[in-house]
Amino acid sequence: MALFSGDNGENDLYLSRTDPENPFGTHGEFSFELEGKVWPTVEHYFQGMKFTDETRQERVRAAATPALARKLGRKRHKSLRRDWKQVRETVMTRGVYTCCRTHPELAEKLLSTGDQKIVDNSNFDYFWGCGRDRRGKNCFGQVLMNVRAKLRQELAS
Repeated sequence: MALFSGDNGENDLYLSRTDPENPFGTHGEFSFELEGKVWPTVEHYFQGMKFTDETRQERVRAAATPALARKLGRKRHKSLRRDWKQVRETVMTRGVYTCCRTHPELAEKLLSTGDQKIVDNSNFDYFWGCGRDRRGKNCFGQVLMNVRAKLRQELAS
């Protein structure tokens, strides 16, 4: 598992969203059912949801690897959802949450991180990751922390 503490002396948990060895990443091979389909990984689901066109969505879902799903999802077509920028965080959250609910061992690992800040250690992604200068939005880390809070809330009730 590719998790490590930050070099800044804090107890932050740095990870790579695209590392297939990272159980919390989008490339981890943990399938789940959502939107009436079985998705091989969170990456497949996330990239597939970019499209309203069922054919393109299915092509992404059927991609042999998460990296190929990502490549297919990054191609800009007319069928890209008009509201994508508004819904992308919700889509990612639904994928991660459903994956954790489908695979209890993932939920347990996420809960075991306690109250650590989780950071997507991407030098190039300033939206989902922290960026090279650590000033990125870290939206993927925030998604993981939000899902962790939801799982914790469900355990308490």
